[in-house]
Amino acid sequence: MKSFLKTKDFSVSQESFELHYDSELEMLVTHPQPKDLSPYYDSEVYISHTDAKASFVDKLYQKIKQYSLKKKIQLIDNQIYNSKKLLDYGAGTGDFLAKAIENGFEGEGIEPNEKARTNAERKGIQLYADAAAIKGNTYDVITLWHVLEHLPNLDTQVKQIKNLLKENGTVVVAVPNYKSYDAKYYGTHWAAYDVPRHLWHFSQTSISRIFERHAMEVVSIRPMLFDSFYVSLLSEKYKGNKLYLFSAFFVGLWSNIKANFSKEYSSLIYVIKKKN
Repeated sequence: MKSFLKTKDFSVSQESFELHYDSELEMLVTHPQPKDLSPYYDSEVYISHTDAKASFVDKLYQKIKQYSLKKKIQLIDNQIYNSKKLLDYGAGTGDFLAKAIENGFEGEGIEPNEKARTNAERKGIQLYADAAAIKGNTYDVITLWHVLEHLPNLDTQVKQIKNLLKENGTVVVAVPNYKSYDAKYYGTHWAAYDVPRHLWHFSQTSISRIFERHAMEVVSIRPMLFDSFYVSLLSEKYKGNKLYLFSAFFVGLWSNIKANFSKEYSSLIYVIKKKN
C-alpha cells in the first residue's frame, strides 16, 4: 500500500503517522498501528470531552449533542418493528445508551476503556468491558457511533458483530468520511484522522465492501451534518488559528453545501442488514 499522506497525533502524543491507501477496499490505513493503543487514550481530556461543560465550545457541543441523541433515537426507532433490544458497541460514557433506555429500549453496551466505564457508572449505566462478557444474547439493533474506525482486526470484529445480531436485525455505523470536502481542505490537520486511535479511514465504497464480505449490505446512508462544523473547529485549533470559531463555521458550512451535491459528508451513518 502506498502512502497517502503524513499526519500526527495532535491531541495526545504528538507522534507522526502515515496513512496508506488500500486500493482493494478504497480506504486509508494508519501506519504503523501500535500494538498497545491504551496510552493514546490515556488522557482525561480525551475521555471526558463528551461530558465537559466549562467553555463556550463545550456548552455548544452539549446542546448539539442532546439534539443529535434525539435524532439517533428516531433513526433507530424507524428500524425496529418488534422488540427493542439494543447493543451500543463502544458506548463511551453512556450518553446514547442512557437516552435509548429512557426511550423504551432494552439497552446494553460495550466499552473497553475503564475510565469511560466509570463515568458511565456515575450515570447509572453498567457496561461490559468486551464482547466476550456477553453470554448468548442477540440484538435487534447494534450501534457503533464513531467506533468502527477504532477497532483492530476489522474482519474479526465485523464477524463478531454479525453473530450478535438477530436474523432481521440492523447494524448502524457512523464513521468519518475521508472523501469529504473538509478532509481535503484540512489535509494533514483534519481532526477526524485522529491517529493512531483511528486505525481505518473509510469511504462509502469501503464500508460496503467490508460488510459484503460477511453477507451484509448497506441499505441506506444518512449524513451527520454537525460533524463538519465540529471537525473543522478541532482542525482549525490544530492549525493554531486563533480565529478558529469563525473559520470553522464557514469551512463546515461549505463542506455541507458541497456534500448536498456529492453526498460526501464529513461523517456518514450507514444502516446495514444481513443479506436475504
